[in-house]
Amino acid sequence: MFDTHLNLFNSTARSKWLRLRTLILLRWLAIAGQLGAIIIATRFLEINLRLDLCASALGLSVAFNIIATVVFPANNRLSEQNAILTLMFDLFQLAFLVSLTGGLSNPFVFLMLAPVTVSAAALTLRATVIIGLVFISLISLLVVLYVPLTTMSGELIQLPNLLIYGTWAALVTSGVFLAAYAHRVTEETFSMSEALTATQLALGREQRLTALGGVVAATAHELGTPLATIKLVAAELADELEDRPHLYDDANLISTQADRCRDILRDMGRAGKDDTHLHHAPISAVIEEAAAPHMDRGKMVMIRIDGALQAEPVSHQPEVPRQPEIIHGLRNLVQNAVDFARTQVWIDIDWDETELRIHVGDDGMGYPPDLIGKIGDPFVRKRTDKRKSQTSRPEYEGMGLGLFIAKTLLERSGARLTFANGSEVPGKRSATPTEPAEFARPTGAIVEVVWIRSEIEAIHSTVRGPLGENRKFD
Repeated sequence: MFDTHLNLFNSTARSKWLRLRTLILLRWLAIAGQLGAIIIATRFLEINLRLDLCASALGLSVAFNIIATVVFPANNRLSEQNAILTLMFDLFQLAFLVSLTGGLSNPFVFLMLAPVTVSAAALTLRATVIIGLVFISLISLLVVLYVPLTTMSGELIQLPNLLIYGTWAALVTSGVFLAAYAHRVTEETFSMSEALTATQLALGREQRLTALGGVVAATAHELGTPLATIKLVAAELADELEDRPHLYDDANLISTQADRCRDILRDMGRAGKDDTHLHHAPISAVIEEAAAPHMDRGKMVMIRIDGALQAEPVSHQPEVPRQPEIIHGLRNLVQNAVDFARTQVWIDIDWDETELRIHVGDDGMGYPPDLIGKIGDPFVRKRTDKRKSQTSRPEYEGMGLGLFIAKTLLERSGARLTFANGSEVPGKRSATPTEPAEFARPTGAIVEVVWIRSEIEAIHSTVRGPLGENRKFD
């Protein structure tokens, strides 16, 4: 359905999303802050600083920004290697400046956490680990390598060793926590964004196919009368030309080709044009339409209404919108069940006065118990054993996108989805040797889809009122 090898879905794609101009702007802000802190410390707090060396540290940052602005275009995006080098420059520059201003006694040392956090939020885990190790190494050196702070009168400003080591421990702990937190949140946000993009692609594809089928079927409908006329005239000509064999064969050929055109158009589309009568359909018809592509895949797919194969009269069934979201979401659930089933898939439909329920189950191995709470999240199967996945479902990448797309699309229509295994559902589990499979209960994975009838069910056709003329597709 999708090309899962697109760069968009590559975990390293984020490493090229960091703009150089963003880091330049942040560095200008840091330079302004560092300059302001130095001026306040020397002019108002009367702290004796090595202004020549501090000015050199600030000059390096200013030169770096100017060169980067002149050499590289404004929209330049850094590769992972260049981003690591840029953030390391910031770390070393800030560490050098802090070493000139009291080391870990300087409260501004916590600004060294900024490059680590930026790396965790914008780069890969490998880059974050590298930046984190450099950060820990630098603050460890600052424990012993620094210029103590003194006042203009020569008074030493020095924290006790206990507070120095406590500051070191706080920095290490904060760096690890912030990096892990920022990376985890950003990774989940990135994965959700990818999955939502895939959902939009799937929905757009379904809508285009629905519209295309409607256009083809509308063409078949509009050409029905001309083709019938051609066939009728050809039949009359054939009757009158029986004594002229070469013309008689031509008339029969015209009639045969008219039938062929009708059959081709009929096979190319069944949805009709944008027929207002087909905007809603009985729930069993919508289920059959969703499951149709998977009916002939070697597994028995049974649709049961209230536990029986005998169909409820269509007039008694709830009617639901024939929206691409609903059809494609249900189709993904059926596809997942067929993929993992051994031999049987059951689609159960039941309802009461308040709710409409659909259960899609199979006789496969079920969901892994440790993933039940994560079913419906994107890319969840990346965390499963690939060997087991390949054994149960050959040639299947299994990133969890199918269930995520189904869950997202169905929830958009107001549905509530619940995932469980057959062993967790009370009642009969499987058919006995003397009992047919149509009366069995799913033993593998089960998905329950529940709608509030007042929100999903269409008003009955007897009280709908006039529907008006069919409209063209948008």
